[in-house]
Amino acid sequence: MMDRASHKSEARTRPTVGTTPHIVSPDDRAAAGKALRGKLAREQHGGWKPSKDRPNPIDILQKSDAGRVKELVPIRYGRMLQSPFAFYRGSAGVMAADLARTPSTGLSVQACGDCHLANFGGFATPERHIIFDINDFDETSPAPWEWDIKRLAASVMLAARSIGLSDATGRDCATAAARGYREHMREYSRMDPLAVWYANIAAEDLIAIAPKSARKRLQRRIDHAATDRGSELDFPKLAGSVGGQIRITEQPPLIFHPEAARAPDFLSTLEGILGTYRDSLADDRRQLFDRYQLVDAAIKVVGVGSVGRHCWIVLMMSEANSPLFLQVKEAAQSVLEPYAGKSAYHHHGQRVVMGQRLMQPASDSFLGWLTGPRDRQFYVRQLRDAKIKPLIEAFDAEVLEVYASACGWVLARAHAKVSEISATISGYLGSSSDEFDQAMGRFAVAYADQAERDHAALKAAVKKGDIKVYLES
Repeated sequence: MMDRASHKSEARTRPTVGTTPHIVSPDDRAAAGKALRGKLAREQHGGWKPSKDRPNPIDILQKSDAGRVKELVPIRYGRMLQSPFAFYRGSAGVMAADLARTPSTGLSVQACGDCHLANFGGFATPERHIIFDINDFDETSPAPWEWDIKRLAASVMLAARSIGLSDATGRDCATAAARGYREHMREYSRMDPLAVWYANIAAEDLIAIAPKSARKRLQRRIDHAATDRGSELDFPKLAGSVGGQIRITEQPPLIFHPEAARAPDFLSTLEGILGTYRDSLADDRRQLFDRYQLVDAAIKVVGVGSVGRHCWIVLMMSEANSPLFLQVKEAAQSVLEPYAGKSAYHHHGQRVVMGQRLMQPASDSFLGWLTGPRDRQFYVRQLRDAKIKPLIEAFDAEVLEVYASACGWVLARAHAKVSEISATISGYLGSSSDEFDQAMGRFAVAYADQAERDHAALKAAVKKGDIKVYLES
């Protein structure tokens, strides 16, 4: 097993004044990657067996409750209790601790950190084109590339089990995710850096590879998303008139105004805080932001692993009464940092924003960050904007396999976008051999079993009374 610092030899030599930089060719990098197989065979990635001193997963989860809104934590556990796949979605910290004990090539990229199937989907670029990509970056930070693909593969297996597919089918789908990553990483490693930077997986690309039985349904969802005006569509669901004033509608315990939001000076205080967010935007986005006026803000419970983190929805209105909903979400330390090293960004909101910009081909126009009361760090984006969530519960075996492959494709593009070592990774993976793909299939089965055991441990803790849950109707 190589240490995490061994990839430093792959860093590009920076030129100094009066010198000619040494340029490493993609072929040289690919050869270096191929040579890594002698130190860490590709099939070694397929193993998973918990060590005797493996930390208790419940302890890790409860440790991560620090700083969360205490009253909301039972909702988090209630959601995780629903199924092993739901547990997996909320336990990125548990898997990060496990991945740190697995064999590593020592090659780091900008990693997602929570790379499971439900964190991919469609969304609109600022130019209003629908693309398919990763859409959650709360845990993004530099880390070994294998960690993302392993988390993706295991999520495919758990998703397969959740919809009643056999383990053999689930393993094939997980293998397809790894194959999609390997094949497209090779393609991106041979492209000009600008070409990789501009590359994206468009809606048309997804339709082209989708099973014929699913194309019409997918096209309808894409067409609907393309005409989605985000905040305008959300407005009737989330806001209304209260005492002649526009306010976010209470839907406790999932949307509510905390006591602080009822203070007379709340909006003026929030305007000051949003001023620091404005400073994080580019000048043209500041001009756009300034055309909206703050109206109201409330707490909104989102996701699974994020439940309990301070998350606000902010309602703003233009002069013509067009709404804009912003999500202001707390950013804590990435689950990757204790094992892969600290982020270069001390502000975790900035860490999320910069990681998202590095990994996505196009990002939200309102993406920025701020520091709130008690030095809590947040990032900001539009609440929803033409998003298409995967309906995993409606997948069959064929759709899951294609979707998993597409996720592997997206992940390869994200890792290759700003990484000089894409050719090294590709050289390690190989062009024709499927040894790594098959290893990921084996790992997916083994780690899905681990997630099910951990889910059972959560159920036992709840039954014992050690953990309180709130079950939503």
